Amino acid sequence: MLCLNDFDMVDNITKALNKLSDKDRDEMKGILTLLKKGALQHLDIKKLKGRSDIYRVRKGNMRLLFHKREDGMQIVSVERRSDNTY
Repeated sequence: MLCLNDFDMVDNITKALNKLSDKDRDEMKGILTLLKKGALQHLDIKKLKGRSDIYRVRKGNMRLLFHKREDGMQIVSVERRSDNTY
């Protein structure tokens, strides 16, 4: 289950998605759909070093970071890969 309880977080994710190209936005929406369905085996997911609950999904040069919780997942950010991404 995908949890987006914090309205500011939802607004930030929506803004980040709107800044992307149509192709990148469609890819990220596809990833969000797979996360919501729990189809994690189809995604390039890795746990971030030094964190036990933050994961990243990689698709090309795009990164989606999420926080895994007992009641689901919370999207942390959607961004293009750079030196400051993690």
